[in-house]
Parts: sequence; C-alpha cells; structure tokens
Amino acid sequence: MNKRPLYFDYAATTPVDERVIHVMVECLGFSGNFGNPASSSHAFGQQARQTVEQARQQVAELVGAQADQIVWTSGATESNNLALKGVAQARGMTGGHVITSQIEHKAILDTAKQLQDAGVAVTYLVPDEEGLITAQAVSEAMREDTFLVSLMLVNNELGTLNDIAAIGEVVRARDALFHVDAAQGAGKVAIDLTRLPVDLMSFSAHKIYGPKGIGALYVGPRAQQRLQAQIHGGGHEGGLRSGTLATHQIAAMGAAFALAAQVFDEEKTRIVRLRERLLEPLLSISGVRLNGSPTQRIPHTLSLTFNEGEFNSAALSASIAFSATSACNSASNAPSHVLLALGHDARSASRTIRLSLGRFTTDQDIDQAAQLIKAACASAPAFWQ
Repeated sequence: MNKRPLYFDYAATTPVDERVIHVMVECLGFSGNFGNPASSSHAFGQQARQTVEQARQQVAELVGAQADQIVWTSGATESNNLALKGVAQARGMTGGHVITSQIEHKAILDTAKQLQDAGVAVTYLVPDEEGLITAQAVSEAMREDTFLVSLMLVNNELGTLNDIAAIGEVVRARDALFHVDAAQGAGKVAIDLTRLPVDLMSFSAHKIYGPKGIGALYVGPRAQQRLQAQIHGGGHEGGLRSGTLATHQIAAMGAAFALAAQVFDEEKTRIVRLRERLLEPLLSISGVRLNGSPTQRIPHTLSLTFNEGEFNSAALSASIAFSATSACNSASNAPSHVLLALGHDARSASRTIRLSLGRFTTDQDIDQAAQLIKAACASAPAFWQ
C-alpha cells in the first residue's frame, strides 16, 4: 500500500473529528435520533428538534450570537448567496451599489457578478501590498447608494486577517449592511458578534472539523427585515431557508463548534508553534516569498512563492498534500485570482504553494515537510530523478 502524503491542506477541508463523528452517528438509524425536526406532534420529531436547537446554540456561542440569529444552510457558499442575493432582492434589485474585493472566495465573486448582470453596480476593491482590505479603502469606495459591503474575515489562500471591526464601523456609519465570509475564521479567530458591527456572517462546518454539506448564516437585527429567502417550500428557518433539516449534519456542526470553543486557546498556541517551526527552515531558502501580511494573519495558512526553476510543485504533491491555489480555482486550472490581485503574474503564481496546518498536524509532519520542500529547492533535478 502506498504511503499517504503528509496533509497540509486544512484550508481546503478538515477531517471530521472523531468526537464529532460520534455525535453525528447518534442521529442515524432506527435506534438513533432520526426524526424530522418539523414533526412536532410526536417524540421522534421533538427529540430531533431539541438536538437541532442545541446545535444552533452551540454555533451561536462560539461566535457571540443569539441562537435565533443562526440560519442553517448547506454551507458557506449557500450562506454567501443568501446574504448577497437576499439583501439585493429584498430591496427590489433596483440598482444600488455593492462593495466587495478582488480576493474574495469565488462564492462571493460569482454571486457579485450575478448581481451586476441584474443591474447592481459592484466595486471590487484592490488589496494592499500585504493582501489586506483596509477600512480606508472601503470608506473611499462608499457611495450614497451603497447598500451592502461583503468582505472575508480570513483570506482562504493567504491567511491574512482583515480588520472587520474597523471596516464595520465605516459601513454602519453609512447605514449599509456588512456581510463577512468567516468560513476560514471560525474556530481560529475570536469572534464576538455582540460587539462586532457585522450584520451577516457565513460559516461552514467542514472547515472546522465537521462534515461537508452543512453551514450557517448569522442574521443580525439590522439584516432581519432586509433579507429575502432564496430557497422556498415550507418556510423553515424563519422563512429564510426552506427544506427538511438534516439533524445528523446539524448536530455534528454544533459539536464541532462546541469543541472548537473548548480547545481554542490550546489549539491556537500549538498552531503558532508549528507555524514557526515550519517557517524558519523554509524562509532560509534563497528567494522564497511569504505572500500576505507577516503579522496580520492567522497562523494556520501560509502562501509561499519560490524562485523560477528551483521548485517542482507537481512532483512534491506525491509526498505532501497541499494546494497550488484555492480549491475553488483548482478545477479550472486557472492561476489564483488572489495572487494575480497581489501583483503576481501567471508564472509566479504557478510557483506558489499554500500550506495549511490543523488539529492533526504533528511536529514530525512539520519536519518532514520542511525537509522535502528544501530538498526540492536545493537540488531539484537530482532530487526528482
């Protein structure tokens, strides 16, 4: 049996934690909690409903929200669509202006393009040289008809961390709504929605050791009457997202968020240590470049560009599971739009790898990865023969 490569692609997806799997399995099978949460007339449905609401509370607690402000979706992509399209449609799609950035996830960029096609003006902010979107840039882009600003908390390719508190103050002062894609931030960054001037925030379970296919959208008080449902058929989730709730996935997402809260400080400290252990040998490589701010970032995600002719990322992928771009770009084989926005050309982007660390990364993984990458750069032709 071939040895599995070292896993350094946690930003693409995380394995489901065994403790989360246990909670999920309890909602499957006839002996489990399999009822329809909307079936309130009998015990099976009532038990499922209790589980769903417990999970809603668990998600809310990690991010400082109220439970009734959490709307279940199929993932952050759907949450992003609901936030952008829902706000635009609630105001009648009669023109107006939206602000986002060139380095957002494709779930935002493609949705913003749909709004443009429907007649909404969209401004795509250019990141600064450190891969950040500043409050000043947002302020300068605001117009009288700006009704929504959508920016990510943590960039999925760079790991850079936007100052959403400062940005949110700018947006709120102009009475627009502020949506934040926090798929890469939940469990890694402290989030307190009782204090942050954020109206809508997207989450995904599979980025935080939960299952794929389940996510949530935080809908704050300023957004509740300014959001239109995108999926209809039964009026579930306060009328914002119809469809039978997947109890097993929801319970697992709740468990994943609760677990993230329990281990938050310990896990952050450990990831910082591992990041430094990995960066020290890699930054000693001649010409290597760390993309994005060296300080305003999460420790989990690193984007590194290597000198031309000194790195074979395709061959390295046999030993290390990493991303040459974000997962949303990989299918098209296109250069990373994030790196292009930072000033890279296509050739430079092709010499860039994203290494992302997580809960199950070990010291041994770090040391082996550093050795493999350094060897690939030091003597590429001989190393790959």
